Amino acid sequence: MGRFRQVGAMYNPPAFREDRPEILHALIRQARLALLLSNGSGGVPDVTHLPLTLDAEAGVLIGHMARANPHWQALREAGRAIAVFRGAEAYVSPNWYPSKAEHHRVVPTWNYEAVHAEGPVEIIEEAARLHAIVSALTAEKEAVQPRPWAVTDAPADFIASQLKGIVGLVLRIERLTGKRKLSQNRAEPDRAGAVAGLAASEDPRDRATAAAMRSVVEGR
Repeated sequence: MGRFRQVGAMYNPPAFREDRPEILHALIRQARLALLLSNGSGGVPDVTHLPLTLDAEAGVLIGHMARANPHWQALREAGRAIAVFRGAEAYVSPNWYPSKAEHHRVVPTWNYEAVHAEGPVEIIEEAARLHAIVSALTAEKEAVQPRPWAVTDAPADFIASQLKGIVGLVLRIERLTGKRKLSQNRAEPDRAGAVAGLAASEDPRDRATAAAMRSVVEGR
């Protein structure tokens, strides 16, 4: 897959754009939980929180949601959706900028990484395909466990009954938009000051943002 064209509704100045597929795919896989949005009634989007598995070779995102959730029926009608994935994010204090001591013309900001994947959605109701979807997601998430649990560990009739309560979905990625707002618009001393401030935090989310900022400087 080549570089993706930067499109979509997310405000994305050139300094913050990320279009390298390997970086965008890594951010998707690290995100843990996605937001799936589609056009809803009354001018308000329908939104569901759910894990999505990326098949980069096929260019699709795969997941499932509760059959009782009316969003899947709205998805079938809307035909398209956007999946939103969030990466590192943190508040950046102007106290960390050396330029504050020079002219005080500085303000706080928020650094973050985000990926939007947009495309048509297929709704899956066939039991065999649903079984494959939940098996793949389970295998991916259980891989870090010392004794990974598998769908086949549960009784087949129980799993069959559980599958009746969900629907699957496949989002074919037509547009992938990446944004890494990590102080690229600041002078190098201010970037270094922000990295140091975040790295010294006790909050692991701040330290993760510091690492992301370093990776941008290093071209990663």
